[in-house]
Amino acid sequence: MSSAAPGPSRTSRTPRFTADFSSPEQWVAGRSWAYPGGGPTNPGDNKLDHLVPDPEYGRGGTFRATLRSDGRWNVGLLTTEGSPEEFAVRTGDVLETRVQLPAESGAWPAIWTWLDGGNEIDIFEYHPDNPHLLELSNRVRGCERYYTDEAIGPGAWVELAVEFRPRTVIWWVNGRRVFADGRGVGRDWQAFLIVNLSVCAGRYHPAPDPGVTAMSYRVDYLRVYGARH
Repeated sequence: MSSAAPGPSRTSRTPRFTADFSSPEQWVAGRSWAYPGGGPTNPGDNKLDHLVPDPEYGRGGTFRATLRSDGRWNVGLLTTEGSPEEFAVRTGDVLETRVQLPAESGAWPAIWTWLDGGNEIDIFEYHPDNPHLLELSNRVRGCERYYTDEAIGPGAWVELAVEFRPRTVIWWVNGRRVFADGRGVGRDWQAFLIVNLSVCAGRYHPAPDPGVTAMSYRVDYLRVYGARH
């Protein structure tokens, strides 16, 4: 697959983290403290999710969701939290990734960070009912951007990069700098990574259409470059 589009200057030539979604040393599957009690459900966040550890739901880099008989959806989630390596993103890092967006109504893919009930930076969130829009959010310091581009759409491949600076977080989409929030994460911030596919329950975005029983999105790569020392 292609390498990253031009974007932020890498602060080191070699990434300090290169995602291997099949690795149990890097990633825990089907459990996250971003969900009440670690999961498996999170209805309070308008999700139909039922987290599962099944490797078919994310270990290959394709994050899947399938309808259950009880109306919930088995979904894939991987997190570095609780893994043997417990990799955490920190101030000064640059994250790069390339994803293929889903097409099905109700799909809610995201890459984000989490620690101790917060510390959340959303690399991206996407909802196919807003087909050309990515949600880019700094929930650490309360700032977000709804970024629209005709190149974004169901089934599209999108390259993203995020710089986690003390005084500003900067998002790049397909090689273009699209948002600098002017808030940053502070000097001592760090958080674990989460990659997942959720399913909307219908309050804020449409639930899946009748007859839809499966959906997925793909993560081609995910790398984190460390700060210059």
